[in-house]
Amino acid sequence: MAISTEREGWVLVIKAEGRIDGSNAAQFLESVEGVIDQNDNAVILDFTQLNYISSAGLRIILLIAKDLRQRNVKFAVCSLSSSVHEIFMISGFDQIIDLYDDSASAVSAVQS
Repeated sequence: MAISTEREGWVLVIKAEGRIDGSNAAQFLESVEGVIDQNDNAVILDFTQLNYISSAGLRIILLIAKDLRQRNVKFAVCSLSSSVHEIFMISGFDQIIDLYDDSASAVSAVQS
């Protein structure tokens, strides 16, 4: 699992690559928390290169979403592969986290 970041205007886009599972979920959380600035108004997790997410990974996504919501920071997830999207749907995460097909759609949504 690796992450990289880019900024699109005032939106922080965090790209995850590989897998998020029990062996690296805590490291993923620490990495994400380390790149989010106190002044960020919107954060997007871009999962274009994410191959797999386990329940441990979903728990981390939920923790990130709750933390950002408490700080009044907009949050979205985008570019899920069909298998990762299915995991989000089965777990009901599509009902509590905004999901978008691609980064451009997510950026547009959080900027409005």
